Amino acid sequence: MNPEPVTPWPPHRPGRTVFSQRWRQVAFLHWALDPAAVEPLLPPATRPDVLNGVSYVGLIAFRGLRAGVLGSPGLPYLGTFPEVNVRLYSVDDDGRRGVVFLSLDASRLVPVLVARGLARLPYAWSSMRVRRAATGWDYRTRRRWPGPRGRSSRLTVRVGERILAPSPLDLFVTARWRLHQTAWGRTRQWPVEHPPWPLHRADLVSLDDELVAAAGIPVSGPPDTVHWSPGVDASFGPRHAVTPRPTSALRPGTSAARHGREQPTSPPA
Repeated sequence: MNPEPVTPWPPHRPGRTVFSQRWRQVAFLHWALDPAAVEPLLPPATRPDVLNGVSYVGLIAFRGLRAGVLGSPGLPYLGTFPEVNVRLYSVDDDGRRGVVFLSLDASRLVPVLVARGLARLPYAWSSMRVRRAATGWDYRTRRRWPGPRGRSSRLTVRVGERILAPSPLDLFVTARWRLHQTAWGRTRQWPVEHPPWPLHRADLVSLDDELVAAAGIPVSGPPDTVHWSPGVDASFGPRHAVTPRPTSALRPGTSAARHGREQPTSPPA
């Protein structure tokens, strides 16, 4: 199954709104990776999504405003907080592209507990701050619970020119229309919808991050790409189970065990 096209608009309608949030002052930092290095971290029935032979890990920091459920206007206090996530890029057996969150840090404890308990997402409660700085936008995070406690991230970006014609890479690391996750023993996909990202080039002024390594992806050196966006309003539809393809239908070289199936063993001689 070939992956669906990477498009600035969602290739689907997510259905009724289950969850919504406004994402503002979004910084995107990405490092190129060997797909083989990230494949063990992805849910069954998914594989690394690649562009020109490489995949990416992203460190994404932003302010979330007025999170709401079932189409409600959202909560001004409990639903408004900074976030930072570490994510990988995936494609499932039906060719649906998505993201896989390795960690998500947020500064409100109640939403963190709800997201961990009901959505089965790997949220952590952290002390966080997003503010306008003289050199651009400044994002600070220090993890409180559940750990590893004390891990931190500090980054500052300088916003540059608007990207009027996004490149394939610009879209690959930002135009993501599903979340892939493991919940209640099954791989699930959660569709999201929002307008195209208004993207800007950005320069990295400073970075001191421990969250990407804490998520199991040690990286070295500066990120390969840096983007910034003033933000979009997003809504998520209902989650659906991802059905693994039969072993015979898997792409060559794909491990059956990665798709929740045991490899047959040869009988003893």
